[in-house]
Amino acid sequence: MTRICLALAAAFCLTMSTTQAAGLKYLHIPGGRNGPAIDAAMWSPCIKAPEEVQIRALTIPAVPDCPIAGEGLPLVIISHGYGGWYLGHHDTAEALADSGFVVVAINHPHANYADMSRANGLSPLIGRPVDIKRTIDFMLTDFPDSAKIDPQRIGFYGFSQGGYTGLLLAGANPDFSKLPPRCADPKAVGCPQVNQTRPPQQPPLPQTLTHDPRIRAMVVADPLSIVFQTTDSVRDITIPLQLWGSELGGGGGASPENVATLARVLPEKPDFRIVPNAVHLSFLTMCPKTQLSSEVCIDAPGFDRAAFHREFNAEVVVFFRRNLGE
Repeated sequence: MTRICLALAAAFCLTMSTTQAAGLKYLHIPGGRNGPAIDAAMWSPCIKAPEEVQIRALTIPAVPDCPIAGEGLPLVIISHGYGGWYLGHHDTAEALADSGFVVVAINHPHANYADMSRANGLSPLIGRPVDIKRTIDFMLTDFPDSAKIDPQRIGFYGFSQGGYTGLLLAGANPDFSKLPPRCADPKAVGCPQVNQTRPPQQPPLPQTLTHDPRIRAMVVADPLSIVFQTTDSVRDITIPLQLWGSELGGGGGASPENVATLARVLPEKPDFRIVPNAVHLSFLTMCPKTQLSSEVCIDAPGFDRAAFHREFNAEVVVFFRRNLGE
């Protein structure tokens, strides 16, 4: 285990290109027999200077609908956590796009901040990897600029349940019987203890789980990892993996102990980073000043989320550059 290398991050920030800006475009992946429609945001290299774009309470630097600059570009897909959305990690997406990556973050259908109608139970956990596979399919085939993407250089970033999603895509087979009690009502956001039920027995994994060998490198932060606590559950993960954990935790099924056990049982030693004084939600993007009192915006005393994200984003860029090629 290592802690964040501040010197490396600072040095890298000084050498990052200042000639690119993140182009921003919204995507709609049509629904069909394989699943419902998926809404997504795409960031890409752009040669124009960014402007401030207001999206709900967020103000982000971007160039709306900027033509993609470059050819043969690597692709990184981002998966949000429980109740999240495609802008929850926009600063990481911007850093990657500024460094030459095409980045697509999705809203998992019926399991995002605007629509939690099917966010609970096993169904969304089984369906999340399918959402990512469908997104990759779209970007390599139906996306108008698919020729600009190198299909041999695909990466993934996921947080919390998004981290779980990535581990499953990389070959893991979760033990759902380890999940804590979940609401009997799949539409419920919270429920009294009397309305909770134990998760169903382990489903027949070969028929229900989706792996995707097209993903060549992966970063996961505070993943839902209570279902990946044995060597058998993760024995098929062989791609380069950078694993981040918060020192203080606070995410259901993603305790510091769960994440540390995951790091220990993986067949290949991951690039494991523990973030000092961070809580689970510290991995979410910086909050607007008007929302600093919101639960998702509250960090431990003394923790500087903006400073951490500068270091974190630099390390993520270095990892993907190293493992997906320059």
